[in-house]
Amino acid sequence: MPSAARFSVVGTRERRERERATRRAAIVATARELAEQEGWDAVTTRRLAERIEYSQPVLYSHFAGKDAIVAAVARQGFSELAEDTRARASAASGPHDALEAVVLGYLAFARANPATYYAMFTATLDLPFASEDTPAELHNAFGALRAPVTAVSGLSEEEANLQTELLWSTLHGLATLEATARIPAENQSQRIALLVRTLSPDGSQAGP
Repeated sequence: MPSAARFSVVGTRERRERERATRRAAIVATARELAEQEGWDAVTTRRLAERIEYSQPVLYSHFAGKDAIVAAVARQGFSELAEDTRARASAASGPHDALEAVVLGYLAFARANPATYYAMFTATLDLPFASEDTPAELHNAFGALRAPVTAVSGLSEEEANLQTELLWSTLHGLATLEATARIPAENQSQRIALLVRTLSPDGSQAGP
């Protein structure tokens, strides 16, 4: 094949891949927006097709069904949570401040993105956790949360993993109870201060 023709074929393939990636991103963004506005029950392939002006067969060419779309939103959420967690930890003045900032950031993320948070932690999805097949976005989110835990506690890697699981469980509980108004919102700052203090081997904490 002449070089000009070969480059033309490559260019066409790359353009199609970019267009496909753009369509996929539009589907995920639209599904997430609709879910945040009206809940996941409102997200159907018909409504997505209407909103983004793609046919339903086009949607199915990218995702096998709604569960796959919800999983894509979940992975996006984990990626954003990891990025925000690292940014907050990096901007802090010390390990205790970093841990407190990360805790506050986690709860703020859950509060600001309830449908995405539901997709990440509550929806029944084919996303393996804590295994060799766990997607990179999930690993990165866990690693971002583990870093300030390790810094403040000085634990071994195995112990830090367990401590991070406990922290994550606690944060999920706080986020869920807060969202359903099961605990008084005005006491949240005291809970967070106590949580950070209990994660410190010397019992110290940031702030006054």
